[in-house]
Amino acid sequence: MTTLRLPRQERRKSLSEIQDTRGDRVFMAINLIFLLAILIIILYPLIYTLSASFSAPSAVITGKVTLFPVDFTLVGYQKIFEYPTLIKGMLNSLFYTVVGSSISVVLTLLAAYPLTRKDLPGRRFLTILFFFPMLFSGGLIPFYLVVRDLGMVNTRWALIIPTALSVWNLIITISFLRASIPDELWEAAQLDGCSDIGYLLRIVLPLAKSILAVLFLVYAVAQWNQYFLSLVTQTNPDLAPLQIVLRNILILNKIDLGMLADVQRMADQQALQEQLKFSSIVVASVPVLMLYPFVQRYFVQGLTIGAIKG
Repeated sequence: MTTLRLPRQERRKSLSEIQDTRGDRVFMAINLIFLLAILIIILYPLIYTLSASFSAPSAVITGKVTLFPVDFTLVGYQKIFEYPTLIKGMLNSLFYTVVGSSISVVLTLLAAYPLTRKDLPGRRFLTILFFFPMLFSGGLIPFYLVVRDLGMVNTRWALIIPTALSVWNLIITISFLRASIPDELWEAAQLDGCSDIGYLLRIVLPLAKSILAVLFLVYAVAQWNQYFLSLVTQTNPDLAPLQIVLRNILILNKIDLGMLADVQRMADQQALQEQLKFSSIVVASVPVLMLYPFVQRYFVQGLTIGAIKG
């Protein structure tokens, strides 16, 4: 009897494996088609923007640009970088991004580390105080009054201090530290005579490189795209970030057309303004895109380790 059942069991097993394999193949094929469709939907506007920025203004305004540049030219980038306010805006955004992101990362780590310590008095109460602003906010007018009373209106600190700490990033950091740094390390460090600051600098920081890279990337992107806060707290154009300068170019068309006299032979004012929009978008996007590859290997690890182990 056993000699007759074994072949049947083997045949049933092989048949189920074949069915599972076919089902997996069908699922993978459908999934691949779906993801390719999403990729095309997302990728085409980016390619079109890049192609339009290298195309002639007349080709952009007449709709001749579809996938590749038409009548390749760099006139858009040339005139954008001749606009003096744009260079100043890029330097301002670079300052806000580097200084603001560095301060934000330090504050986030200094707030997250104590909240992971079980021996911290009032830890739950402090955690609630941090999370409370996520549910309730005073509104725009009280926010402006606080910034004004602190003397930060029309200063660079108005774009750095109010957004120095993100509660969502704080939650991610707390989850990461709890999942990746066991309490036994602190006990071992205590036996060796290590202080709290020494433990933070010598043990926690080296083990938290991935989350620090993720935090810097997230804060840097937010600072680079800073727009509304500058509108509310800054009226000095010398302090305006890049996004405000682009707003003036793209929406208000505040650009000196006198310096574009040599381009008027190629296209009219409207065509040139349309082409400058795409060039401005590329100029504003490239710095952040260049930053991402350096922290890409830390990004997934920093965001998922808390979800896997927490």
